[in-house]
Amino acid sequence: MGHDEEHDQEKTQDLRGSGDSATRRDQAVRAAVEQGVVGPAAPVVGLLDVTGIRAAAAELRAAFDAVVEPGTPVLHAFAVKAAPLVPVLRLLRSAGIGAEVASPGELGIARAAGIAPSDTVLDSPAKTPAELRQALALGIAVNADNPQELARIDTLVQSAPTGSPVGLRINPQIGGGSIGAVSTATATSKFGVPLCDPGARDWLLQAYLDRPWLTRLHAHSGSQGMTLEMMVRGVTATYELAEEINERAGRRQIDTIDIGGGLPVNFSSDEVSPTHAQYARRLKARVPGLLDGRYGLVTEFGRSLLAKQGTLLARVEYVKKAGGRPIALTHAGVQVATRTVYAPASWPLRIAAYDPKGRPRTGPAVGQDVAGPACFAGDLLAENRPLPLLEQGDYVAALDTGAYYFAHHYSYNSLARPGIYGFSSYADEVRFAAVREPQTLDEIVAEAGGGAERDALRHL
Repeated sequence: MGHDEEHDQEKTQDLRGSGDSATRRDQAVRAAVEQGVVGPAAPVVGLLDVTGIRAAAAELRAAFDAVVEPGTPVLHAFAVKAAPLVPVLRLLRSAGIGAEVASPGELGIARAAGIAPSDTVLDSPAKTPAELRQALALGIAVNADNPQELARIDTLVQSAPTGSPVGLRINPQIGGGSIGAVSTATATSKFGVPLCDPGARDWLLQAYLDRPWLTRLHAHSGSQGMTLEMMVRGVTATYELAEEINERAGRRQIDTIDIGGGLPVNFSSDEVSPTHAQYARRLKARVPGLLDGRYGLVTEFGRSLLAKQGTLLARVEYVKKAGGRPIALTHAGVQVATRTVYAPASWPLRIAAYDPKGRPRTGPAVGQDVAGPACFAGDLLAENRPLPLLEQGDYVAALDTGAYYFAHHYSYNSLARPGIYGFSSYADEVRFAAVREPQTLDEIVAEAGGGAERDALRHL
């Protein structure tokens, strides 16, 4: 069977019903308007589907449970960078998901969420001695990025023995996807030890042979714009290196392989494709030794768990025309959709239109711009997008924004961080809970040095 036929068969087996998530979203938008979660006083909010988050976590665990040998240690560590929100991490923790962190801030968020050190992985290309010392003291798994960092860890473990599992990150150099800025496995990627560079493989083999306590191997080749085939190639290269190291060592020194995350998301419809199950089955077919129980497994998915569970909802403040084209001026722009505004070809978003009561707007599709509030011309969520003609007081929803969007505020024009609310439906009632309260003007001023620092430059 060819890869295209295999993919089509997998889609038939794995498609999760899109109607349920779309229905929950429409119910939540209407309820948000009716309950005042969004409106003139709060013109932009982020909404997170709690039911959808739980379902995505369950699907991930089931996908790998179906292909790994029973009893195999498996840690699914959520990439905190995708949605650095303590309540979200606590929800995922309750669903059996740990945390992958890449900064002191992300580690602080994971610890505040109650995620155990044993369920936490530290990845970063620029860890400080203090960060490493803390992780090793807590027993957090550490993936070293490069030879200099490994030398730093050498010194630390000699001075203070650690219970942390330690590994090396490699770059399998399989190439980039359609979005170069997020491709992590190119020939010149900043991440990991470049596996195919001259002398790198020999250095890696010796690094493990010299350090019996080095027991993990890590690679992250996935990203938005990558194909499943390329991701599997990256994992295959990592597995083959682990086998070679263990053969040379004469024992199973590497006991765990961290395959990273980066499963791409379909931003063009409500269809969840590809799924974690499709990826897991393809790994089973192509790299069976990875999943036969000889190795523990770590994954680091982020976007694929959260993107489709989020909706960015904004009120249309004004409408006008320029050059004959309608423009809807909203409160959602570069501050909450930074990637889409600055790189619209790589990160297009679906837009849904709602009337002032939060009901789906109907009518003939008209090409129009959906603009944000920032003071530059390119601050657009969508350009010449066919939608029912928007009117003042309507609402626009940017879909699939649960990861890397409204949780990642960009303080252009000192625009306030919006409130973020989780929602669940109970019979005919939609309930909301604040995940992050909206930023106040006093907080904006304080962060701009408006407190005790206000006169700091007077006497310089």
